[in-house]
Amino acid sequence: MIRLKTLTLRRGTKVLLNRVELTLQPGSKTGVVGANGAGKSSFFALLRDEIHADEGDLEMPPRVAIAHVAQETPALPCSALDYVLDGDLELRKIEAEIAAITYDADDDGMAHGELFARLEAIDGYTAQARAAKLLAGLGFSLEENSRPVSSFSGGWRMRLNLAQALMCRSDLLLLDEPTNHLDLETVVWLEEWLKTYPGMLLIISHDRDFLDSTIKQILHVDNAQLTVYTGTYEDFENQCAERLAQQSQAFDKQQRQIAHLESFITRFKAKASKAKQAQSRVKALEKMEKIAAAHVDSPFNFSFREPDSSPNPLVHLEMASAGYSAEHPILSGINLSVDNSARLGLLGVNGAGKSTFIRSLAGEQDLLSGIRTEGKGLKIGYFAQHQLEYLRIDESPLWHMQKIDPNTREQEHRNFLGGFNFHGAMALNPIAPFSGGEKARLALALLIWQKPNLLLLDEPTNHLDIEMREALTFALQDFDGALIVVSHDRHILRATVDDFWLIEDGKVQPFDGDLDDYTRYSQEKRSSDKSATISANTVSNSAAPTVNRKEQKRLEAEARQKLANARKPLEKDLARIEAEMARINAEQATVTSTLADETLYLPERKDALQKILASEIKLKEKLAERELAWVSVSEEIDNLSV
Repeated sequence: MIRLKTLTLRRGTKVLLNRVELTLQPGSKTGVVGANGAGKSSFFALLRDEIHADEGDLEMPPRVAIAHVAQETPALPCSALDYVLDGDLELRKIEAEIAAITYDADDDGMAHGELFARLEAIDGYTAQARAAKLLAGLGFSLEENSRPVSSFSGGWRMRLNLAQALMCRSDLLLLDEPTNHLDLETVVWLEEWLKTYPGMLLIISHDRDFLDSTIKQILHVDNAQLTVYTGTYEDFENQCAERLAQQSQAFDKQQRQIAHLESFITRFKAKASKAKQAQSRVKALEKMEKIAAAHVDSPFNFSFREPDSSPNPLVHLEMASAGYSAEHPILSGINLSVDNSARLGLLGVNGAGKSTFIRSLAGEQDLLSGIRTEGKGLKIGYFAQHQLEYLRIDESPLWHMQKIDPNTREQEHRNFLGGFNFHGAMALNPIAPFSGGEKARLALALLIWQKPNLLLLDEPTNHLDIEMREALTFALQDFDGALIVVSHDRHILRATVDDFWLIEDGKVQPFDGDLDDYTRYSQEKRSSDKSATISANTVSNSAAPTVNRKEQKRLEAEARQKLANARKPLEKDLARIEAEMARINAEQATVTSTLADETLYLPERKDALQKILASEIKLKEKLAERELAWVSVSEEIDNLSV
């Protein structure tokens, strides 16, 4: 059991949790939701003993084993399989003790026997098989199990971190946005795995379908409070709406009471005979608990502007090939048109070429061969995570709006930005301290303002909280243009697209079915691919194909060399970025340690506190920049690895 008793948690001057009470039962499955910046990740850090409460108590079971997904993966020389096995700390400890045993003539073997008994008790003999099963579920092939960790790109290293966390025989599993680097197939596999997890599970996620498949209750982090709602995310929405309605009624009632008291005070405070009664009402007014007005409405309110034109077709590709090498295209033989009423979702595993296809449609990436024809008046709105790098961090949201449209009045721009929750100073100040979600919101706002007639969205919901995802979903439903979406968020796909295209084996073709059909199809294909691999490994050498093996090996060697040459500068960039991120994280740890010093908040140290807080903001800005660069370079390496 985990208990928080009148616990208060601050970060600098901001109160994240204020005298909260919470009890989580053993084996409970809880989804943690709340707006970006509400304190969800800090709550996890509190449970991991990385930060400590300012007031109150946190009660945890003694010797509780906690597993979480590391946010960084060093470029280690060990194999992927060994890296995952490192997640079982007790297994590694027993193995080390067994390896350290020395024998002499008087040794009765008792110590050795006890160690092997412990190994059997923790199911250590099947550890390698279990680790390999985790890797297979997360999309790694048998051959990749023996590859060094350093050879994988950023996105695949994050999967290794997830596998390592799942390998840990934990009592408490903490997952912070675990689906961000996964494709739809792997998300479904992870859901099934988590259903069988016997310990306490806490998941921070903005993917409502994923939450509904894995949790039994919602923990809402809002207004420095923690509130538990039983059931699915939809149940939480219904309960929250009912609670807010009751709160609104209580607020209205209180406002009537306040108005009555204030009226009495105003009328009689100067009248001697009523002065004592008026003063008592002043005290009553001061003591009355203020009930916050219920914020039923989302902070986001926006819609797409009607396009100026609507050519048909919007884009046509003829005998097109796309990728990074003419000898090894990712996609080939593409013949298709996007008409002005298309509402399409792209399906396919990571690395199949979904992002390559979208970039080719957008004209962001030249075709290797074939013809791309644009309709007259085509206006593309293209969103991908790497585009956040093009935002000017030293400029404001309003500046960005005026840059793309200098002829519109400032107030109109500010009204529009308000729909994305950029109000007041936030619309006028530089975006440097913005979170990833806030920058993504700004990028979407800029895209929406430009009245596109073809929207190409590549994982638009990454970094967005649930309320912003819902607002985007409603806006897309009313969008009067063509739409193509890549997303692992099934809710937004179900709510906004009509048809699906499948990208598989280098081809783009319509998929006859819905998301549930695709889930069954992909899981069956994954199972059949594994069976085919096992069968191929058991085939006798006498059945070897009659191709020219020498020529084939030469071609394979050339392909590997070309791939290595293309990857080398990108991997060098990635290593440099990771080193910078490690340095920034070390500096952040120093700042966090300094902020924990209570004397820093004394009045006479106000200047020192301001400097430390300013330093913290700058470090966050630098880390956000480096994280975006890391994602961009990792995507490039992933695409080369196809």
